[in-house]
Amino acid sequence: MGSSQEHIVMLPFMAQGHLIPFLGLAKQIQQRFGFTITIASTPLNVNYLKSTIAKDSTASTETQIHLVELPFNSTDHGLPPNTENTEALSLAQIVNLFHSSTALEAPFRSLMNEITVKDGQPPLCIISDFFMGWATDVAKSCGTVNVSFTTGGAYGTAAYMSLWQHLPHRSTGEDEFCLPGFPNSSRFHVSQLHQYLRDADGTDPWSRFFQPQISLSLGSFGWLCNTVEEIEPLGLDVLKKIKRLPIWCIGPLIPPRMLSTESSSASGSRIIGRHAGVEPGVSPDRCLEWLDMHSEQSVVYISFGSQNTIGPSQMMALAMGLEDSKKPFIWAIRPPVGNNVRGEFKPEWLPQGFEEEMAKTKQGLLVHKWAPQLEILCHKSIGAFISHCGWNSIMESLSQGVPIIGWPLAAEQGYNSKMLRPPSILM
Repeated sequence: MGSSQEHIVMLPFMAQGHLIPFLGLAKQIQQRFGFTITIASTPLNVNYLKSTIAKDSTASTETQIHLVELPFNSTDHGLPPNTENTEALSLAQIVNLFHSSTALEAPFRSLMNEITVKDGQPPLCIISDFFMGWATDVAKSCGTVNVSFTTGGAYGTAAYMSLWQHLPHRSTGEDEFCLPGFPNSSRFHVSQLHQYLRDADGTDPWSRFFQPQISLSLGSFGWLCNTVEEIEPLGLDVLKKIKRLPIWCIGPLIPPRMLSTESSSASGSRIIGRHAGVEPGVSPDRCLEWLDMHSEQSVVYISFGSQNTIGPSQMMALAMGLEDSKKPFIWAIRPPVGNNVRGEFKPEWLPQGFEEEMAKTKQGLLVHKWAPQLEILCHKSIGAFISHCGWNSIMESLSQGVPIIGWPLAAEQGYNSKMLRPPSILM
């Protein structure tokens, strides 16, 4: 028997920074329109989403968000066993994960057919990550449309797309170059490109994934962008020119309490509880107690995201600079480049006695593994954020009015930092 209720099927890319915005969007659609939502991903990522929903005290017990597992065997794609997202993967392994995502097309197509038969009609649409461009062909074959969703900002997405489509840095002998689709005044420097993009020539593994997937995504019915028009007028204008498709701004996809005027308090406030499925280095309560000891806007928060880190010499220099500054700081720290970012942290990566001295003087709190970033940024003692400029971190920081000191490391982060150039926002 068919169903008259509209059904939307979502397909996120296998990375924490993509899964969480997809879940946030699913909640908003379900709460506002009452549609049935199905999110499809690999088994371990589905478990992660289940844990996240279970830890969210604001989640409705009658939610219509369904999670469906797509079969996936990581070792079939040159990945370590039980590896289904970008966390703890080296750069060489991450490109294998990108390519492995195309293996989800067949089981996803089967899922779409099953839903169509069960509901008596095709889903209203697919909302797929723009890295999953093949979903556009699946949608057409099932009698519906695909809407591509970029979980990043408009400016960074437009720059990333233009770079992969045209590889303009390969055709100029200059260090600075213009990006097709961008104003001539928006010049980019090769130093802003990660090494894998500098080396890309159209035949390398990275190009062989991104170029066809971006082209397929450009055949979508339209695009959703996790941004706000007032923040990114230039980025949205460029994105519209590149795509020539409808673009809808749906950001910021962050917990509603972060947008509340009551979110910043002396003791902070629990936003959505602990990060599901991840062991915290220090409990959120311990972080908030430490922050309570410091005056308003006096603390620097340092974090390079869930899968980025800095080099050994950079880590040593940063630690020395923080100590010499005499300013309080809270640092979400991971092993440096060249080591397993989820492995044990070794004292020799920092100046001798650094962590103990910072704890003794209460100048610094080092948080190994995961830090409760949402609660930290909402605390009124935070005065600045040294960030890798991942888009989720940017939106969370801007929502609290916390200035950003940019240290971009990979992906579109350099372009995000370029977009946030006004010194009142980023330096």
